[in-house]
Amino acid sequence: MSAKRIALWSVGIFLSAVVLAVSLVWYFINTTPDAFAGKYQENCASCHGEHLEGTGIGPALVGVELQHGDSVEALVASITKGFPERGMPRWMASMDDGTIESLAIYVAEQRANRPFSDFKTNKPLAIPTTVQASEEHSFVLEVVATGIHALPYSVQPLPDGSFLITEKQFGLRHVSADGQISELIAGTPKAHDSGIAVGELEYGSGWMMDVAIHPNYAENGWIYLHYGDLCEDCDSFRSPSMNRVVRGRIEDGQWVDEEVVWEVPKPLYVGFTDMAAGGRLAFDSDGFLYLSVGMMGPSNYQGIQDLSLPYGKTHRVRDDGSLPTDNPFKDTQGAWPTTWTYGHRSPQGLEVDPVTGKLWGTEMGPRGGDEVNLLQPGKNYGWPLYSKGVNYDGTPVDYGKHLGIEFDLADITQPVVDLTPSPAVSSFSFYQGEAFPQWQDNLLVGSLKATELYRMVRKDDDIVHIETLLKDFARIRDIEVGFDGNVYLLLEHTEGGQLIRMTPVEQVSRAHSS
Repeated sequence: MSAKRIALWSVGIFLSAVVLAVSLVWYFINTTPDAFAGKYQENCASCHGEHLEGTGIGPALVGVELQHGDSVEALVASITKGFPERGMPRWMASMDDGTIESLAIYVAEQRANRPFSDFKTNKPLAIPTTVQASEEHSFVLEVVATGIHALPYSVQPLPDGSFLITEKQFGLRHVSADGQISELIAGTPKAHDSGIAVGELEYGSGWMMDVAIHPNYAENGWIYLHYGDLCEDCDSFRSPSMNRVVRGRIEDGQWVDEEVVWEVPKPLYVGFTDMAAGGRLAFDSDGFLYLSVGMMGPSNYQGIQDLSLPYGKTHRVRDDGSLPTDNPFKDTQGAWPTTWTYGHRSPQGLEVDPVTGKLWGTEMGPRGGDEVNLLQPGKNYGWPLYSKGVNYDGTPVDYGKHLGIEFDLADITQPVVDLTPSPAVSSFSFYQGEAFPQWQDNLLVGSLKATELYRMVRKDDDIVHIETLLKDFARIRDIEVGFDGNVYLLLEHTEGGQLIRMTPVEQVSRAHSS
């Protein structure tokens, strides 16, 4: 990388801190009160009611089935074309596309009980004690461990039935099979208690993120940590950070044998929050390691489409961090050689399908546009040129105009599943195990704001069916399948995180009868 580019990005470190502060202020000015709700009150409430309950002029928009469909696409069509014969005007004559899409997303959010400003961080956390029925299996929920910090990030089951858990602001802990939580594992990379509460959410840098074990962990003991490396010694307005991956082992409660697997030069560190850092890890059957890096550039759109920079990308390395010979951009002049895919905003989950060997990811959009993606080598996933969601002020996502980037939409890889209105999609896992045989190779996908758990049925490279397994439940930060075949959910809550086990009713019945 040229000295000029490094110098420019060093200046960007300072500017990014300013951008972050301004962005947060802008965000809450424009969403409190909700700008989309204001558009609804101005244009629609007189006919459809202040709370979408309907009036004598127009029908209710919540609590009833909509004759012409309730997807965002269907709502956009209804608003655009109207129903003049029933007194609803054709709004395409007086509204721009952004306003129409904003209204459609707002109505869809209200119908799904996903108010944009309610992130459910303070929602009472009550684990159901009754049997939960689903299409293929009935199951129960059991609390494995409590007393976890309010902001956990990752859970990694171990072969002996115990777990590793990361807490964003503190580090790595071991949880025994019976739920006993250890002290912080000494010697791991430092995690920083740098959280700043803004509304219901907490922003910060230098956080611990994903933990994963090597495919041959039983033989080599390697544990991988993905974290925000905070440069406290950097000469900057605000200590910048950047994703970093290391591996090590735990011996007698101590982190030892640490090796760096993936990192970038300090001049590329930025003063942006780790909230969008991605920070997930996934191994394939050949031992290649994939890692996600979100929009960590000086703003939420710069650098992501630039192949010479690591932001907004998924990356692929060997298990020791060395460069594979067949990465898609390895021989591209100036490109970051570990890049696997690009054009990512806020990646939340990353997994390799154990049946097909293909890489999948989940990603948060802006307002709308949450995604489930099949991550194919060398492909562009669109941010910030295009999204099925819209900006928080209702304008289209079209930052290509500001960046001077022209593109063909046909060159943007579209999501396999578009989740609009946004559930605030989180992590996911492919199910493989004996406990839930009818779920083999299904995706189990978590959400934060929606507090729901989804089962997605994959056929070839498509999702052909989605079932909601848990509704009105809790903020699900991570999902893993244990070595026992049960499903483990890592929950976050202001009063403390919890680790929950999903067990099939048949297994519980056998245990009680033995």
